[in-house]
Amino acid sequence: MIKKLFSLLTLLPLALLADEAKLDTGDTAWMMISTALVLLMTPAGLALFYSGMTRSKNALNTYAMVTGAFVVAMVVWIVAGYSIAFGTAGSAAIQNFIGGLGNVMLSGISWSDLSGSYPTYVFVAFQGTFAAITVAIASGSVIGRMKFSTWILVVIFWGLIVYAPITHMVWGGDGALLFDAGALDFAGGTVVHMNGGMAGLVLALLVGKRAGYPKTKMQPFSIVLTAAGAALLWFGWYGFNGGSAFGANAIAGLAVLTTTVATAAAGVTWMLLEWMVFKKPTLLGIASGIVAGLVAITPAAGFVSVGGAFIVGIVGSIIGFWGVVWLKKKLGYDDSLDAFGIHFLAGLWGAIATGILAVNDKELLWDGPMKESGDRMGQIMVQLESVLVVGLWTLIGTVIVYYIATLLTGGSRVDADAEEMGLDESVHGEKAINV
Repeated sequence: MIKKLFSLLTLLPLALLADEAKLDTGDTAWMMISTALVLLMTPAGLALFYSGMTRSKNALNTYAMVTGAFVVAMVVWIVAGYSIAFGTAGSAAIQNFIGGLGNVMLSGISWSDLSGSYPTYVFVAFQGTFAAITVAIASGSVIGRMKFSTWILVVIFWGLIVYAPITHMVWGGDGALLFDAGALDFAGGTVVHMNGGMAGLVLALLVGKRAGYPKTKMQPFSIVLTAAGAALLWFGWYGFNGGSAFGANAIAGLAVLTTTVATAAAGVTWMLLEWMVFKKPTLLGIASGIVAGLVAITPAAGFVSVGGAFIVGIVGSIIGFWGVVWLKKKLGYDDSLDAFGIHFLAGLWGAIATGILAVNDKELLWDGPMKESGDRMGQIMVQLESVLVVGLWTLIGTVIVYYIATLLTGGSRVDADAEEMGLDESVHGEKAINV
């Protein structure tokens, strides 16, 4: 099943897939480098991006929420998440939604097994970094008021109940619901960003608003750290998108270029929007635009042209800006660090835009309406189906996970005194600034 799966997923020209069982050292090296790049995105890039935006009394807790999520999610992935996402279920009906448990603790996989042209173990590690960053994204919505113990349990259960099944449905190969439908998600627009952003919003609504929000002004700890985090995210994203070509090939090159184009265009767009609306272009805004562009291009990176990448990045930035500046204020929810506004909304746009802008090239597309008959409207409808299924699964699954974690920890929220003191000192016994 694993070899068959990767013959579908690698997105290489058919001539290169003819000898799929032969290890290619170039592909192997690129996939190991990509794994390291994606790993850098969470305990360095995302952690800095988030901790710089929060208040100084919660900066270390924010970093711990992201890094704690990363290490716990990686363990969960190895123990059972990979098997649920990429294993094979006994029943065809079950296989629509989840894989089996045959690869728990990676049983049944040898160090010498290949996935296409590189070791399966490398693919396991590569996909584990995706699992880890997805749940870490959601932490940005509940910073400053959720118990650390509750959060760790959310990470464990969410990885098994929400992330792994969604990964299976989109990327799980023959028999998986959205994969069979021909849904296009090159590197995780639905699997990662819509998923993490929606989970963040659900958790924020369930745990409640921060004390004093929105009347109390909550100054960022360090915008410089946030900007540095955005730069590290951009750097690591070349592994995120380029690695999703599953080899050192021309499609990886396409993904690297479209990622660069969309991200730069989105950064410029957010800067100009702030300049026009608020008369001052902020560094925080430029950093936010960069991340919005990265998110938006993720599902489309290996499917669109350079012109398409410009459109994806510009519109993704406009939608993210609208979500952060207007929608959050209008609806009144407290998404602390805008995980929903940037990741869900820009990811939603990117997923739909993939159907609108994908190049009609059989070497670039998975099986689906576009590849089979050039049916672009059919592909757009499949994209809409995928975002609906992912959104509903994440919504329902996150609610279930939240109440399980809350029950086991006696409540999800820190007490008022701890929140007032700040979670750095009250939860971790540390301070970001010692004076």
